[in-house]
Amino acid sequence: MRPSPQTRSQRLSIIYGILSVVVILVVMQLWLLTATMNAFLGGNHNVVWPAALASVTCLGLNVGLLRYLVQLDR
Repeated sequence: MRPSPQTRSQRLSIIYGILSVVVILVVMQLWLLTATMNAFLGGNHNVVWPAALASVTCLGLNVGLLRYLVQLDR
């Protein structure tokens, strides 16, 4: 059985929620880049790979949310 299509207001609520999460993730990535560059230029080279992994994780979350939006539009 197929779920009933969502109304426009329900879809807008979902989109606004996803947009909020995306904004939080992007701000987190900017902070991560700033903190990593500060530590790297200060001589701490141990933070580069964990920061890169965290950044790739944020990217994966954003791509997953984008795929969900594309499926929501169908």
